[in-house]
Amino acid sequence: MQRIVILGNAGSGKSTLARQLGQRLGVPVVHLDRLFWEPGWIEAPTALFRQRVSEAVASDAWVCEGNYSRKTFDLRLPRADLVIWLDTPRLTCLRRVMLRSLLDRPRADMPDGCREQLDKAFLDFLKYVWTYDAQYRPSIEQMRQAVAPQVPVIHLRNAAEIARFLATPGL
Repeated sequence: MQRIVILGNAGSGKSTLARQLGQRLGVPVVHLDRLFWEPGWIEAPTALFRQRVSEAVASDAWVCEGNYSRKTFDLRLPRADLVIWLDTPRLTCLRRVMLRSLLDRPRADMPDGCREQLDKAFLDFLKYVWTYDAQYRPSIEQMRQAVAPQVPVIHLRNAAEIARFLATPGL
């Protein structure tokens, strides 16, 4: 496995797992949020975002984390060797998102100038996290199946399953 896509809710552990896999495999890690957001939470124009993603996954080996299904699945999934769905419980995701926001530390998966704040946009984001499994995940999965049904998928539900996966010989 040299090209892995990690999907899941915000706070599910995508970035952490991507960094662990990147280190284990010795491959670059692509954080889609870093390519999508400009400082101050300004969205990059779609053409620029797609160009950035295209360049980031042009090599023969990478771990790419993030959903952005409508904008980038066609660029990433057909080249992937594996898709990992993180099935982290939504309470865990919500707790992690709130905690990382309260700690207000710079994050490797986010560009400079994008810090979470307690404002209306953040409250909307919390609603997204809470409703992700019911409102967003089904369409992401449907698009994944439409774009790259041949790519194997594994589901990891908790820290123990992630640890077992990372300990897989030959990974």
